[in-house]
Amino acid sequence: MRYWRRPLDEGTVLVEHGKVRIITERCKACGFCIEFCPLDVLALSDSYNAKGYHPPYLAQPERCVRCGLCEMICPEFAVYVLRDEEGPAVMVGEMEGNRVVG
Repeated sequence: MRYWRRPLDEGTVLVEHGKVRIITERCKACGFCIEFCPLDVLALSDSYNAKGYHPPYLAQPERCVRCGLCEMICPEFAVYVLRDEEGPAVMVGEMEGNRVVG
């Protein structure tokens, strides 16, 4: 994010990366997870699931910061987020324009 001033906790807060998992057979394509994702990690796919809906897919998985909004908003419990053990955690000040700088 781009700040017009520096946060007080800029050098102390780590932003973790997450891995979004989607259970496509549970999804009813309501679009809540896509709409409420602040970093546009998810997008609507062109493929169909067994129910005939278009489930979301990971359009930009590297941008996930494990906020959990997609997981909380999903009425069918089809989306969940895991901690990305491989991705490095970055300080808040190193995030700029919704992407990791450096």
